[in-house]
Amino acid sequence: MRIEIAKLSLPGNRQDNQDRVEVLTRAESALLIVVDGMGGHAEGAKAAEVTVATLKRCFAKEGDVVFDPQGFLTVSLALAHAKVVELGRDVSLDHKPRATCAVCLVQDAGAYWAHVGDSRIYLLRDGGVRERTRDHSHVELLRREGVIGEREMRSHPMRNFVECCLGGDTPLPNMSITARKKLVPGDVLLACTDGLWAGLDDAEIGALAASPQPLERALRVLAERAVARNHPHSDNTTVAALRWLGD
Repeated sequence: MRIEIAKLSLPGNRQDNQDRVEVLTRAESALLIVVDGMGGHAEGAKAAEVTVATLKRCFAKEGDVVFDPQGFLTVSLALAHAKVVELGRDVSLDHKPRATCAVCLVQDAGAYWAHVGDSRIYLLRDGGVRERTRDHSHVELLRREGVIGEREMRSHPMRNFVECCLGGDTPLPNMSITARKKLVPGDVLLACTDGLWAGLDDAEIGALAASPQPLERALRVLAERAVARNHPHSDNTTVAALRWLGD
């Protein structure tokens, strides 16, 4: 498996960074993890850290190739949810740790992804956005119903209201998990928190796949642009990316 990977997390205009990011690689598989912590400064960071740690442990238990990708994503997120719920067992409702999460597994020239909340996965191809996840949020519902457009989502007053997340209440949150997405050389998979996509349009994000720069450099330029555009209210801005170069 030939890939190029990159990740970064910028605090934006916030004092604390509650986002967490990880890219795990093996000879035949890779896992992108992006988590946006919620629930107060310290509690949000804890939720993100527990989520990443749980997903890392689950991936470590798998073979070089994950036998059941969709089952792996479902069980891993369920375990992460349970861990974050337990973390907030004795915390008041308003400050219970919570997190949104986006996870992408790459193997066998294909990608499988899952998300909870408004952290996103993009599949970029030929300089454009081929596919992206659909947020579990009120503004995504408004967009699907034609009430607002993609650009209006980024500035809507209810943009930060998510319909589900990891942690908080005990019942499992809604998880969106995909079937296999076939990859072609040059494809870029991008996982990010809302701090990135809120400051950029699809054309800017899609252009990453056509950039001649190393992925790490191109990713930093993109993230810094999002932070600058959202100034002085920019959120934590976190992203992980993988360029598929072929088997």
